[in-house]
Amino acid sequence: MQRNANPTNYMPTSSNNHQPPESLHLTVASRPFDAWGLDVVEPITPKSSIVHIYILAATDYFPKWVEAIPLKEVKKETIVNFIHVNIILAFLTVNGLAKAVDKTLCNLLKKIVSKSKRDWHRKIGEALWAYRTTHRSATQATPYSLVYGVEVVLPLESQIPSLCITIQEGLTVEDNACLRLEELKALDEKRIEAQQQIQFYQAPMTRVFNKKVQPRSFQVI
Repeated sequence: MQRNANPTNYMPTSSNNHQPPESLHLTVASRPFDAWGLDVVEPITPKSSIVHIYILAATDYFPKWVEAIPLKEVKKETIVNFIHVNIILAFLTVNGLAKAVDKTLCNLLKKIVSKSKRDWHRKIGEALWAYRTTHRSATQATPYSLVYGVEVVLPLESQIPSLCITIQEGLTVEDNACLRLEELKALDEKRIEAQQQIQFYQAPMTRVFNKKVQPRSFQVI
């Protein structure tokens, strides 16, 4: 193909620009906080009571852990600070960018905001907590359990103790420490199973996507 200084002189030979030009390339992470996806949720209506209109969200590819903050405007300084504080300082490593779970996060917010909907910036923490403690189809586990090795203790369990809480309350300090060590030893196996489940979950979606691929060639016009 000949090069031309004006890129607008190149047009794809295919008239169907909605078809993907190449096969889907999956991002595979082997452990928590190995690779992150970063995205800005489009302007949200209505604005929050203090004029937030965006959500900046980061999703970990492996446990599906999500970090998010409300924004009044999208600035590079704000994004850099978010990555530094919410990812690097909190989880030590950053690698990779991809589409975040915008739709899921917004759907969760819709369920917990007030009637005016202008308090959504205050509800992001609650939405994240709900997301992190909910079973994910891709991993067959909760993001919380894949990060910490145990399931979260729900507020209701402090009022009406579950079997797990009752058993732990009857343990000595030494027995409780031994139980925690056993849970941590089992965590590696649980993460391997989750990684295998992710690959199994993604395989049919990849096949469906790749059936729509139509390689594109370009010609000078």
